Amino acid sequence: MTALDTLPAVGLEEITERAALMTRVDRKYLVPREEVDELLADSPAELRALEIDGRRRQAYLSLYYDTEDLAAYRAAATGRRRRWKVRRRVYVDSGASFLEVKTRTGRGESSKLRIALPAEPDGTTAGAAASDPLTDPLAGPALDFVLETLAEAGCAAPEGPLVPVLATTYDRSTVLLAEEDARLTLDDALVWTGPGGDARRLADQVVVETKAGTRPSSVDRALWRAGHRPQRLSKYATGLALLDPELPANRWHRTVSRLDTAQHHDTAQHLHTAA
Repeated sequence: MTALDTLPAVGLEEITERAALMTRVDRKYLVPREEVDELLADSPAELRALEIDGRRRQAYLSLYYDTEDLAAYRAAATGRRRRWKVRRRVYVDSGASFLEVKTRTGRGESSKLRIALPAEPDGTTAGAAASDPLTDPLAGPALDFVLETLAEAGCAAPEGPLVPVLATTYDRSTVLLAEEDARLTLDDALVWTGPGGDARRLADQVVVETKAGTRPSSVDRALWRAGHRPQRLSKYATGLALLDPELPANRWHRTVSRLDTAQHHDTAQHLHTAA
C-alpha cells in the first residue's frame, strides 16, 4: 500500500470547486517514484486523494495532432508568440473522449477549448479502440472545430492535413491540499509512442505538477527543500524531442538531456543486474 492509498478521499465535484477558483500557477517537477511516496507520507498539509468509482489512479491516453512538418511543435520550440496545440484526450476508465485546442495569442494569453467526441457504433470511444490510433488525419466536424478555434484566436490555419504524430499514456492521481485550496497531479508510467511504433518510457520517475495560487504551495516548498526545481516539461514537445533527436529542442533542451541521462542510467543498472 502506498501513501496515496492511505489518504482520505475527495470527490471530483469538491476538488474542482475548491481548487479551481483562483489565479493559478502551475509548476512541473520530475521526481523519483520513491520520493513521491515520502512526499505524501511526510507532508504536514492536510492531503486528500481524488477517488472516482473507487479508483485513485485514472488511465489517460492523449493523441497529439500536427502537420506533417510539425508546424505546431516548431512554433513552440522557437517561442513564437502565436501558437497552438491540438490533442485528443481519452479518459480510458470511462471511455469519455474530447478534442482539445489550446492557443496562445500575441499578447501572451492562453485559451483551451474542447468538444466531446462521439462513440463508435460498437460502443467504443472514437479513435480509442483502433488497432493503430496514429493513422487517420482529422476530418469532418472535428477538423471544422479546430479551424474555427484557430481563426477566432488569430492563429493561421495549418498548411496541410492534421495527422496524429504522438501518443502518450500514463496513470494520473490527483491530490487536494485541503487547507490551501491547491492541488497536485502525479503522472506515473508515462510512455511516449510515435507513429512508427518507437516508444520511450519515463522509467522510475513521476511528473509532479502543483497547481496553486501565486504563492507556492507547501508541496512546492517541500520539493525545493529536497533539491527539486520546476522543469520546462511539455508532454507533447518533450516526447517528440526524445523520439527524434534531430528536432530542435530549444526550450526543453535541459529536460530532454536530463531524461536521456536518467534513461541511460536505468538501462545500465538493468544490464548490470541481469548480468
